Amino acid sequence: MKYKIIFLLFFIVWGIMIVRLYQISIKTGYYYTELAKENIERKQYLKPIRGEIVDTNGRLLAMNRIGFSISIRPHLKRDGKRLNDVVDNLVKTFKDLNKTIMLKVYKKYSSAYNHKYIKVVDFVRYKDMMEAYPILSLDEDIKIEAETKRYYPYGKYMAHIVGYTGRSNKKENNLDPVVAEVGVTGKTGLERYYNKTLQGQLGYTITKVTATNREIELLEYEKPTENQSLKLNIDMNMQMMISQKMKDMAGVVIVMKTNGEILAAVSTPTYDPNMFVGGISMKDWKVLQNDPEHPFTNRLIQGTYPPGSTIKMGVAIANSLSPRGNIAGTEKCRGWITIGKSRHKFRCWKKHGHGSVSLRKAIRESCDVFFYNKSLEIGINAMSRVLKSLGLGVKTGVDLPREFRGIIPDKAWKRKRFKQQWYMGETVIASIGQGYDSVTPMQLARYTNLLATGNLVTPHFAKTINGIEVKPEVKRMKLDPNVMNTIRAGMYDVCNTQHGTAFKHLKNLPIVVAGKTGTSQVVSIAQNVVNRVKEHDLEYWRRSHALLTTYAPFDKPQYVVTTLVEHGGHGGGTNGPIVADIYRWMYAKGYFNENGNIRSDDYNITSVIDPLSGYDINESKRLPVRRYRSHIAKKKRERSKPKEEEVIIINNKRVTKTSRSKSLKKSSDDGFSISNILKGLSSKRDEVVKKAHKIYIND
Repeated sequence: MKYKIIFLLFFIVWGIMIVRLYQISIKTGYYYTELAKENIERKQYLKPIRGEIVDTNGRLLAMNRIGFSISIRPHLKRDGKRLNDVVDNLVKTFKDLNKTIMLKVYKKYSSAYNHKYIKVVDFVRYKDMMEAYPILSLDEDIKIEAETKRYYPYGKYMAHIVGYTGRSNKKENNLDPVVAEVGVTGKTGLERYYNKTLQGQLGYTITKVTATNREIELLEYEKPTENQSLKLNIDMNMQMMISQKMKDMAGVVIVMKTNGEILAAVSTPTYDPNMFVGGISMKDWKVLQNDPEHPFTNRLIQGTYPPGSTIKMGVAIANSLSPRGNIAGTEKCRGWITIGKSRHKFRCWKKHGHGSVSLRKAIRESCDVFFYNKSLEIGINAMSRVLKSLGLGVKTGVDLPREFRGIIPDKAWKRKRFKQQWYMGETVIASIGQGYDSVTPMQLARYTNLLATGNLVTPHFAKTINGIEVKPEVKRMKLDPNVMNTIRAGMYDVCNTQHGTAFKHLKNLPIVVAGKTGTSQVVSIAQNVVNRVKEHDLEYWRRSHALLTTYAPFDKPQYVVTTLVEHGGHGGGTNGPIVADIYRWMYAKGYFNENGNIRSDDYNITSVIDPLSGYDINESKRLPVRRYRSHIAKKKRERSKPKEEEVIIINNKRVTKTSRSKSLKKSSDDGFSISNILKGLSSKRDEVVKKAHKIYIND
């Protein structure tokens, strides 16, 4: 037994030794081989040059200035003479350097575990370095490397679109190894959205070195992927022209092709992005932060505003899609309505009312009462669902980061947000784009494009990415053509007939424009106020926001122009002159000739959308409203399925598709028909062409 124990111990000891020998000699051989290689091989990463951004005509919007960075050897004593002599030498050579800041940076990154040179100067211009390089390069404690610095030639004119680059932080370094090595990343705008494309990929060299770290042989070389450029649809001539017109205002202007290509997008006030490239000073940062106009806010996609009357066409579409709606029916406007037994008056903007109002007249004269009643026919849930399908209250998908969604409310939203039920009065307010409603100007431009063409597009700035063309994404909406023709006729009237709210400024243009004005209240109006104070008599911060969204030409839409002026008052009066000047400029520059036309292959219709798909429109019940027709006030309604002749139920009446179309067509013939409008376009265009040429042909 004694010998068995001895032999067992003997085998255990030898077993452990054999296993350990296997681990050291074989299993960890690769590890020690790589460790040995590090003593004779050195890998250095090669930084890629960031790609440029140009406009549609090739003008540089973001470029790289060539220069050098300066780094100091690590492990020098923080307060030692050697470190101070190096820094003093740099300050003596480059007068604008700050010794205190350089020492602070060095001490921050100096540690026993850091064996890399510490960068203390990010950028020195090429011409400044050339004289000093022969002397500084002899100092072993100084390392000089080629460096580029981002520069934005058009500064504030493109700040909210192009954005800017800046030093990367720890989080950004952990997410992207290229950013970690380069130390710079896109912070806002297209610089951030397309950062991975613009920054490229790292290259590297592997060299054999001696014990003294001297390179003796190049073993491997991988060239960096760089200069991946971005070309935009933006026309800088148009961008600067619009910026000049908006220089004293806070607001937004968007000019977009009907396939989603954005030709100009101005958000004012703005800032100079070049301040951020090398790090903004605390003084400049406080000025931007404390500015009450918030120049740092990108109003194109982050400014959310009540859409006001511009939402009314969407409410009309929602009503037309509901079997409970009667969009072809007229309403009586006497200046206000009440709901149920309440004495609260929901007023129209016109004190004495509009009389008998059809859909076309309601859009032309922006009658509130008409849309109050139409929204109550279908309820908030049905209205909200369709408005979202039209692009309001949802992200547009534009190629900019941090896009806001806005709000198109329904019952579930209010219950979740405020733990409260929805009231009928809130439906009324929402139908004219007030209350909880809020959208971005980019959503409004996309929605206007849908009204003009029936297509829901994805707005985009990029024309080509690294030479590859960006194909527009377009989705076709299933909408009633008769309703849409009536809506478009109403939008035509807004800009071209005597009672139109934008007629004064848009009546004599070289092309025929259609559109809709809007006024977004920022303060509530008391119930006992009948005679409202005029907008220009109010304090600036109490004035309403002014909106005007348009498209042209009316007969064959090519472009959308959407404008918003904060605290501007009325859309027709404030925004009208801006929009008129934009269209005149575009006409004089050839945007409406054959070369400017949008070809059929510019569209990439990816799908067809049914606004009511997967949604029960009947969940919205008819609400009791004083003066409403009693025969449609029943709570229980039966909806019969469409037969072969496509019978549907509208206001408890069986209506075939044919008879409904006739009814809608009849309502569209308010004043004159669409066909008559189209016949008169050519004659009107000829009358004003000469005027436009006189104004802008020499611009």
